[in-house]
Amino acid sequence: MRKKVFAYMAAAAALLGAASAQAQKQVKLFNGKDLSNWNFVVDKGAVPAEQVFSVKEGVIHITGEPFGYMYTKERYDNYKLHVEWRWPEGKASNSGIFLMIADPKSPFPNGIECQLHAGDAGDFVLLGGSDLVEYFQRRGEVRPQFPVVEKYKGSSEKPAGEWNEANIYVRDGVATVYINGVLQNIGTNQVKEGYIGLQSEGGPVEFRNVTLTR
Repeated sequence: MRKKVFAYMAAAAALLGAASAQAQKQVKLFNGKDLSNWNFVVDKGAVPAEQVFSVKEGVIHITGEPFGYMYTKERYDNYKLHVEWRWPEGKASNSGIFLMIADPKSPFPNGIECQLHAGDAGDFVLLGGSDLVEYFQRRGEVRPQFPVVEKYKGSSEKPAGEWNEANIYVRDGVATVYINGVLQNIGTNQVKEGYIGLQSEGGPVEFRNVTLTR
């Protein structure tokens, strides 16, 4: 009997230890209170950043105008990124999640955008001279300003006003994107680490539960 009790206690301790280790690996990029973990870019410094990026009732509010983005103060590699977003007021608009930002310049960083534009969530947009192996350019074709690697399937987004989930896995520069549980894209980047960003472009958008698990 005593041996069984010790065995149960050991198993419980092992489970608690594993759970604790897992919890320690998760980073809340957004703490639910303020944006102290982020830096900001506003195109041409048109207005103070706090007029574009704010927190209300545990949710990040981004106005969409003027253009800009917020980005983490630290660089990350090899992680799972979880982001929830929605279009408030029932009006779909435009935004994006920036990955592997090598240079947070203005107005666009050097990095890969996971597109959140309504209807196109899951597309990759190559910003600021960044590149993906999956992007093909025909011989003699002029490279567009914003090259796109299109998502695999039709939109898996929810109607405006409802919360969506993006789960993005980045490992050794390979980004795998799921939108609301649907595999939508895989992109291979030579850059293997960088800042993470959330975009202001076009119209109001809200974000919550922005977490990173290593």
